[in-house]
Amino acid sequence: MNEFFESLAKRWTKAAERHGVKIEEPRVDPKVAEELLELARVVAHTTERRFAPLATYTAGMAVERLREAKAEDADAIAAFIREVREELERESPPNGAAGGTGERGVREPRVPRGPATRHERSE
Repeated sequence: MNEFFESLAKRWTKAAERHGVKIEEPRVDPKVAEELLELARVVAHTTERRFAPLATYTAGMAVERLREAKAEDADAIAAFIREVREELERESPPNGAAGGTGERGVREPRVPRGPATRHERSE
């Protein structure tokens, strides 16, 4: 993909070795990477931005479980991620996010998520 991800792949394998396990370097197909980035974009703009990394993580878990149950190539995996991303896009509220900053930079209401942090209480 690029130098950063090549370096990161090596870090994952070295970390696994420190945990007593040998793993193959994790590689991301460019088509799958594009779909993961699109998923992160949709989630960041339709919920809270901080949900985007967790959404891509759960996509990775779902893809791995799909691959365990049924061998799939990169095109099929990209389509699998795209399917869920498009569902989220269709279900998203019109004109931007449920929380965070909308397209015009206007602060929109946040999705309730538990007790307020010190920073949120001072707003």
